[in-house]
Amino acid sequence: MNEILTHRDDRRGRRVKDQGPEVEIIHLLRAVTVELGLHSARFANENSMHATDVRALICLMDARRDGTEMTAGRLGGLLGLNSAGTTAVVDRLERLGHARRVRDGRDRRRVLVEVEKRAVELGQAFFGPLIGRSVELLRGYDERELAAIRGFLTGVREAASGAEPDV
Repeated sequence: MNEILTHRDDRRGRRVKDQGPEVEIIHLLRAVTVELGLHSARFANENSMHATDVRALICLMDARRDGTEMTAGRLGGLLGLNSAGTTAVVDRLERLGHARRVRDGRDRRRVLVEVEKRAVELGQAFFGPLIGRSVELLRGYDERELAAIRGFLTGVREAASGAEPDV
């Protein structure tokens, strides 16, 4: 990070740190993160949900899209919750009609958590315009630029989660 910040003289002749383009992009990413968090909070508020409930729904929708099963334990791990906290989230989502517990067909001792169609429709109605606008923006980039964006976002996600980068 030593090379990212450079120095310049301000109007009074004092040495000040100047942001390089990398730091500018990081600040922009932070601003986007804040805006997305506010957007998600509005969704939660309008639908009588906690922020953690929205994150849980995202995890459940991701699992559905990927075709993977979601146990309460796995969901709690993804959300950083203990078993009592996970139970409370799943209970709230069930009460709101956004998720359901189902017995695993192969192992009746195991309980899976699945997202309800109603929650998917609610999410699409609220987040759909933002997703559509984002897709339109991405269509303005060629394959090489999309690969760079994908690589950058994957790297930032790994850095934020504490994961070691792929080498």
